[in-house]
Amino acid sequence: MRGFLASSIGVTCAAALALPGALPASASSAPAAAPAAVPAGAALSGSTQSLPLAPLPADRAAGAAVPQQGLLRRDVRPFSLVGVIWDDPDTELFGRVQVRTRAAGSGRWSGWQDVETHNHEHAADPDTAERASGRVRGATAPLWVGNSNGVEVRVQAEADDRSPGSDESPFPRGLHLELVDPGAAPPTRAPVDAPRASATQFPELSRRQTVAEFLAGQVGHGQLGRGEVRAVRTGERSALDDGRDERRVQPYIGPRPRIVTRRGWGADENLRERGFVYTKKVKAAFVHHTASGNNYSCAQAPSVIRSIYRYHVRSSGWRDIGYNFLVDKCGNIYEGRAGGVAKPVMGAHTLGFNSNSMGIAVLGSFGSAKPSGAAVKAVAKLTAWKLGLFGANPRGKTYLKSGGGNLYRKGKNVRLNVISGHRDGFATECPGRRLYTKLGTARSTAARYQGR
Repeated sequence: MRGFLASSIGVTCAAALALPGALPASASSAPAAAPAAVPAGAALSGSTQSLPLAPLPADRAAGAAVPQQGLLRRDVRPFSLVGVIWDDPDTELFGRVQVRTRAAGSGRWSGWQDVETHNHEHAADPDTAERASGRVRGATAPLWVGNSNGVEVRVQAEADDRSPGSDESPFPRGLHLELVDPGAAPPTRAPVDAPRASATQFPELSRRQTVAEFLAGQVGHGQLGRGEVRAVRTGERSALDDGRDERRVQPYIGPRPRIVTRRGWGADENLRERGFVYTKKVKAAFVHHTASGNNYSCAQAPSVIRSIYRYHVRSSGWRDIGYNFLVDKCGNIYEGRAGGVAKPVMGAHTLGFNSNSMGIAVLGSFGSAKPSGAAVKAVAKLTAWKLGLFGANPRGKTYLKSGGGNLYRKGKNVRLNVISGHRDGFATECPGRRLYTKLGTARSTAARYQGR
């Protein structure tokens, strides 16, 4: 994949936006850089316990004819998020995964909780360096359980299609239970390739301020690229062509929302791969849910994100967290995959459609639970701004070329909503029925924020 860069968004906020340096057009990522030194005596944030699963005793199986693997109840080091992984990312886990956990504070055991097993559609595209790294593993969705120090897990096969007497397992090879401790925020010293700004958030701007910075940075310095040109109204673009007052040029860009940076949520930059990978532009936004459950407080959201980040990198084998942005139930927006919030960073969120798109994950599970109004509004604000930088209409349609998936063959040009749900590009329940039905509201609200 060739690397491309979006221009910076404004001279007055160039440092605050924390955009990494330019990439050569022929490169897919920046050259590797050495991790930053951690101050003496400082521990890296968080940890992962990886426990192999084994066949359960026959008297614990839900049915005598249905194979089951797992772990009996045991004490473990503290953790807050669980998931199950296996060796081959191209193999699906057909069955049911359930966990019970013991709260570290009260010592009480939870009831059995289901873990979402169909998660392979959240991944890097086929034929990309990230997918072909040899480190990627199959994985369930992560489940946030809060501070815990005991666990029990059972994985029950969906059906036993083996011939009588067969020694073949109905489970993927190498099943492990991953127990993730998010830790506290790591030392704030940034690695060599980290964005320059030290801010923990990008402050919210009014639409007037956002447009003014866009015009100052793009028009005033002759950096208005082809993607951004399309964001300028046709009639007003002529004002640039004949030298009339720049103040009359009003691109369709929503006000920049407040965004918590990676430093703000405590990302350990030593976990991810060095450098960044970019796509050409951002033509569409895919909305997801993390399927990690709704039992978190907004104060815990940074810990949830640190846990998902560690699970994506250390357990699933990805280069960084898969999503470009995350949103919590209180409407807070968080920077996801590293590379610059205003740039077209290549994510690993929608298998087959990671090029020319961005992925926004709302923390939680929304098959039956209703997403908060604050979360839906945050999705609208974020898309109004980010899509506006690339001239995209939130109420419009666009074409993306499929990289291959279970809905569209590789190479097919697919017409999609500019704001789509994950299920529009792949046969999946994501982002959950209750969140998916809110996308129409997000589209119309985002368009209004853009001034359309």
